[in-house]
Amino acid sequence: MDEQREKKENDREGTVRAVCISDRRGIQKSAVPEAVFQEHWGIEDDAHAGNWHRQVSLLSYEKVEDFKRRGADVADGSFGENLVVEGIDFRMLPVGTVLKCKDVVLRITQIGKECHSHCAIFNKMGECIMPTQGVFSEVLKGGKIRPGDKMTVAAPDPDRPFSAAVITLSDSGSRGEREDLSGPEAKRILEDAGFEVQEMLLLPDEKESLKKELIRLADQRQISLIVTTGGTGFSLRDNTPEATKEVMTKDASGIAEAIRSASMKYTDRAMLSRGMSVIRNGTLIINLPGSPKAVKESMEVFMGCIGHGLKVLRGTVKNCADER
Repeated sequence: MDEQREKKENDREGTVRAVCISDRRGIQKSAVPEAVFQEHWGIEDDAHAGNWHRQVSLLSYEKVEDFKRRGADVADGSFGENLVVEGIDFRMLPVGTVLKCKDVVLRITQIGKECHSHCAIFNKMGECIMPTQGVFSEVLKGGKIRPGDKMTVAAPDPDRPFSAAVITLSDSGSRGEREDLSGPEAKRILEDAGFEVQEMLLLPDEKESLKKELIRLADQRQISLIVTTGGTGFSLRDNTPEATKEVMTKDASGIAEAIRSASMKYTDRAMLSRGMSVIRNGTLIINLPGSPKAVKESMEVFMGCIGHGLKVLRGTVKNCADER
């Protein structure tokens, strides 16, 4: 009975008002009578289809209508969206939410996006709703969708694997002058522990570029755990802790303190590490040293217990007593 009540509360229904595609990226899409959705690929004949996380874009019909009432002259597909759906406020749904429409099953992978170049809509209205109201999804099961089809919303599976991203900070590595060994080592450890590593990034030692990626990964992709490697020392180019501190919403310093304490068994230089551990909304961010050996030793400190903290962030457990 409780499971049925929870399912009823989580499930919502909307109606597809438009299906849109385009044969090139960066242009408005055009409405079509129906579209074929291909598993793990996207919409047939749409330029955004591919082996990546933004295969299908969605907008709420109500958000488009509100924008029109403010004077915008837009048609279906003007924002580059694939699906316009009435009755579902996509912006309020978390990453991992499952959308079902006839045979098609989608899973939300990103909330909003950065607008790299202002479109004609922005130039006229001074804003565009796609960067703030649009969501993106991947196709888990294929089929056809037509306007008028019903779409249902199911809450994310609370037992789904945690997602992760790995960022390596290295000037020489980002220039291709040195092979990154630390990032792949962190990825291996995370995958062995059951994490889904969704992004691997190699960045120069620049604070602003790191901040930008941390914010994107935490806010738009809603990654469970981000680990960074490198940039934690005394060098003038070591800016990882500063970037991490500037994006945090809560401190989680116990993890960084535990890493330093455990690392003292190997070298007294561990006290020179300035790595931080913080929370940004629902994402945990942990700074690691730059060598593969130090990455392995540091991750051994927290991998055994990190799952509980991530469950608390996800909201599937409330406190430490829940799992004792």
